[in-house]
Amino acid sequence: MADHPTRTRYKSLVDQLAQEIRSGHLPAGTCLPTHRKLAAKHGLALVTATRVYAELQAMGLVSGEAGRGTFVKDLSLPLGLGVDYPAHAPDHADLTFNSPLIAGQTELLRTALRQLANLGDLESLLHYQPHAGKPQHRAILAAHLRTRGLQVDASRLLFVDGAQHGLTVTATALLKPGDVVAVDALTYPGFKLLAESLRLELLPIPASGSGPDLNALQALCARRKVRAIYAMPTMHNPLGWVMSLTRRQKLIAIARRHGLLIIEDAAYAFLADAPPPPLAALAPDITIYASALSKSIATGLRVGFIAAPEPLLPKLERGIRATTWNTAAVMTAIGCRWLEDGTIEQLEKGKREDAAARQAIVSEVFGGMRLQRHPNSYYVWIPLAEDLRPDQVASALLRQRIAVSTAEPYACTPSVPRALRLALGSIPLTQLRAALLTVRDAIAYG
Repeated sequence: MADHPTRTRYKSLVDQLAQEIRSGHLPAGTCLPTHRKLAAKHGLALVTATRVYAELQAMGLVSGEAGRGTFVKDLSLPLGLGVDYPAHAPDHADLTFNSPLIAGQTELLRTALRQLANLGDLESLLHYQPHAGKPQHRAILAAHLRTRGLQVDASRLLFVDGAQHGLTVTATALLKPGDVVAVDALTYPGFKLLAESLRLELLPIPASGSGPDLNALQALCARRKVRAIYAMPTMHNPLGWVMSLTRRQKLIAIARRHGLLIIEDAAYAFLADAPPPPLAALAPDITIYASALSKSIATGLRVGFIAAPEPLLPKLERGIRATTWNTAAVMTAIGCRWLEDGTIEQLEKGKREDAAARQAIVSEVFGGMRLQRHPNSYYVWIPLAEDLRPDQVASALLRQRIAVSTAEPYACTPSVPRALRLALGSIPLTQLRAALLTVRDAIAYG
């Protein structure tokens, strides 16, 4: 069957604009015509013109900005920057991903491997493990979580291969394609990728101070059938907020009123000093709590965990079987040994101090600039002036061997904020100041 004439014009226009952008005829930073002007010029319906720009944005060729228009992106910037690791040369200063280590961790690993080699039941590590983890390991984890304000029976804990795997298990086991999940307008890119692969619909909640706008969440639930909310109440990534107890209680009240499942991501929660109780502690019957040892120990140690309501455990165990069968026995054994002997408590304390030292350098370098961050976090959000294009700033920095993220990987709205997100935890502390000075100069004089 022949294409409809409107569809033919639509596809031809997408192809034409894509070719003009890729050839440089429409250079980076060009502001394209408004949707209405594009529709009038090419004899299209307004909704069709909107689809043209949406397809170009999906191709990574343009970005939309609320109240400003649609702009051609800098194509010299790697598409995976801030999402794929690494998306840049190994000799670059990496301000896109956090892989924080502190002095002595390599020797800790060396000692742990020697101790593991002397275990009487070493052979057991060569066999399959229980899908949710060994009972003795789950008991050790339960004791650790009490230090995070989460009183949970060991039987409600499941080991997974990192926090991202925990989110994947949760989504595959408890959600289905087409389900609507409420998320912060700026959220963790890994959850966006997960939602895309599982065909979940993400609906953004705007920020309001130190947390999501809960009135907007209430209005969203009133007009749409929302299945779940994905939240980072303690040490939000990328904005660094720690939600107040009052705000947490209001979020839970909305979730109960509308039958929402709460998915709580606590990957960076260990960095906060004395935060309010986790959502999973306040509403254990409707909350999945996902975290890991990746940031508190090392990103190469892929040991994560889920705390879940008892009725959901069978589905989550099936999710583990379907994706990885069980966690890696050697890494889980090392992680649990460190949980039990206090090593992780010391590492978390050291990393809070390390993150605070890095944020102190941020304060010195960017003094007077508008920033969004937590004083103990490993990242900082930098809104840019209206005359700066984030992709062009990031591209210029990449030419100076510094990799930074734009807002695009984090944005769940069609319009992407003009901002950069800097990860502070992957380069030596001695090199951080020089890298940040280069970023500051690119922003101030770009």
